[in-house]
Amino acid sequence: MRTEPDLVLIILKIRQGERLSPEEGLFLLERGDLLTLGWLADEVRKLKHPGGIVTFVIDRNINYTNICLCGCRFCAFYRSPGDPEGYLLSPEEIFRKIEETLAAGGTQILMQGGLHPELDLEYFEELFAAIKARYPICLHSLSPVEIDYLARRSGLTVAEVITRLRAAGLDSIPGGGAEILVDRVRREISPHKTKAGRWLEVTATAHRLGLKTTATMMFGSRETLAERIAHLDAVRRLQDDTGGFTAFIPWPYQPGNTALGGEPASAWDYLRTLAVSRLYLDNVPNLQVSWVTQGAKIAQVALAFGANDFGSTMLEENVVRAAGVCNTSSAPEIAALIKNAGFRPAQRDNLYKILKYY
Repeated sequence: MRTEPDLVLIILKIRQGERLSPEEGLFLLERGDLLTLGWLADEVRKLKHPGGIVTFVIDRNINYTNICLCGCRFCAFYRSPGDPEGYLLSPEEIFRKIEETLAAGGTQILMQGGLHPELDLEYFEELFAAIKARYPICLHSLSPVEIDYLARRSGLTVAEVITRLRAAGLDSIPGGGAEILVDRVRREISPHKTKAGRWLEVTATAHRLGLKTTATMMFGSRETLAERIAHLDAVRRLQDDTGGFTAFIPWPYQPGNTALGGEPASAWDYLRTLAVSRLYLDNVPNLQVSWVTQGAKIAQVALAFGANDFGSTMLEENVVRAAGVCNTSSAPEIAALIKNAGFRPAQRDNLYKILKYY
């Protein structure tokens, strides 16, 4: 006979620093009171990040192309090969965007695009080397899905591809393309995308080769709450093995202009999921808010639900914007938002090392 978790015992476990089981995580996600979840997640944040410091990075998302073979049903950004709205930025256009980022005090470029049929490993090696030869900028670029595509396209192993990209200048890898790390969900929302096991394999390989990555979770599409916990559990188990995740970034699916459709997750759902993420992922140091999808006010509230990082300034963002959601902010605005929420803002780099206090 199955025994239902007890909320009081769960609270005691959290306050004693003990790890939650999947059943306990699901219980909190299904039935936990919102304010209790926030209180517990905030307690954990204070233990992991004493001093009330909330970090952010000044960077730019450069989507070098929107042409993609994957055809994700949840994505409003991609265009199929041959579509008149498809584009591929020239190196000169990318260089200009980097110069604008540096002029704004930026330290990082996040380059992600689609699975372009004409871009091979050599293209990225030459591009990354050219960027590094010109600019003092960190390349936090190419999701595990893009790296998997380059490995399959080139006939090389994932380790060989990552090693070559790193030699060309790749500094760290964003955890995009994780969506929900359950293949049932991936078959429904993105049937041609890298399977869950392969995403984890690429990420583990990067960690073992010395590259840090983030982990993301796009929730609120077609997954169950149990599948959200399965996603968190996959991230936690890999982190136990490699220790290579710097941060976890949950963000809600944006259905506008997508083939999948549906309704956006509520702020209530976002805050609950954020808090449970903080409680479940006891081995991931940083938890990031998603002001791009939630707006500035909910992002401030999220700092009381376990988050300790405000993400990036995103001098440019195109993927969420394509779904009809447009929130923008500058470094001074983010610093002010953090201060007004009662925390001390600090600029960080891709490895979460603090560069400057505000």
